[in-house]
Amino acid sequence: MKYYLVAGEASGDLHGANLMKALKLEDPTATFRYFGGDKMQAEGGELVKHYADMAFMGFTEVLFNLRTIFKNLKACKADILAYRPEALILIDFPGFNLKIAEFAKQQGIKVCYYISPKVWAWNQKRVLKIKRIVDQMFCILPFEVSFYKEWGMEVNYVGNPLLDEIGQFVPNPNFRADNQLSDKPIVALLPGSRKQEIERLLPDMLAVVSQFSDYQFVIGAAPTFSEQYYQQYINERPANLVFSQTYQLLHHAHAALVASGTATLETALFKVPQVVLYRGGNVSVAIARLLVKIRFIALVNLIMDREVVKELIQEDCNVALIAKNLKLVTEGEGRVKMLADYEELAIKMGSAGASQRTAKLIVDALK
Repeated sequence: MKYYLVAGEASGDLHGANLMKALKLEDPTATFRYFGGDKMQAEGGELVKHYADMAFMGFTEVLFNLRTIFKNLKACKADILAYRPEALILIDFPGFNLKIAEFAKQQGIKVCYYISPKVWAWNQKRVLKIKRIVDQMFCILPFEVSFYKEWGMEVNYVGNPLLDEIGQFVPNPNFRADNQLSDKPIVALLPGSRKQEIERLLPDMLAVVSQFSDYQFVIGAAPTFSEQYYQQYINERPANLVFSQTYQLLHHAHAALVASGTATLETALFKVPQVVLYRGGNVSVAIARLLVKIRFIALVNLIMDREVVKELIQEDCNVALIAKNLKLVTEGEGRVKMLADYEELAIKMGSAGASQRTAKLIVDALK
């Protein structure tokens, strides 16, 4: 059968690749076209557009890039019509994918949504639209099932696909030597994969380096940017770069500074104490504060329904508070408590197999 996938971010590329791998096991005849990235491309099929040309962060950034977004939407719709897949599989990325879902539903194409939009965070009435245009919803956060049920929609809880990826991880015992790293404990810097995130967070992450001389700082760099791009922020600071080795970095890390997003949950599952950072455009954040209905932004805290990791947002995301909170997770009681909370989180998350469960449900429904 023919499958069309749409992933608009690095995390979607990762989960899309694992889902494609699982679909090939469930359906040996599977063929793919997709908007995605390098990981999906490694699984075969045809990459139509790379997510690097699609990911815009925040309300104002989206507004300034509307022409590009509409162009991408038009191209995606035309390509789906030309391909006529048995199933359209949309992965997170709701601003784009809900428009594609509505279009595909009108064309009689089965719409599957893998990794629910965060409708529980703001504009919850979007669930009514989702009920109308999505045939199957596959959720990866435990609390989403009860949320959708309150709106009269039955969804599938399949577990979290990060557990699949982490389950396949093989540590490299030569990681330090391969990357010219010393024996000092590592503080991982994960400033995100979007240009706006990196520009807003990495300078302040690096500004605390001089206060932690007993540690070495290593940046988990996104493959979509060059070494020269990162060097403009590093300058003469003693910080190292590693590209496309985030899990290796987390496996060897003692602590981390992490941009809000999927990486916060990955960091927790690798049992690395962390501080979560977020800084957006002033207008975007002002709008979000009016609309968003949740107490936390970090996935770890949302799943646990309490503060496990410290969130430094907007004006709190400054050098002084970053340094203060990083110290709390590198040593002492704060570190011990966070590691204990991570053990409880692991129990809540359950077992690996989200990709396989999702693939089976999709193929069974098509049959």
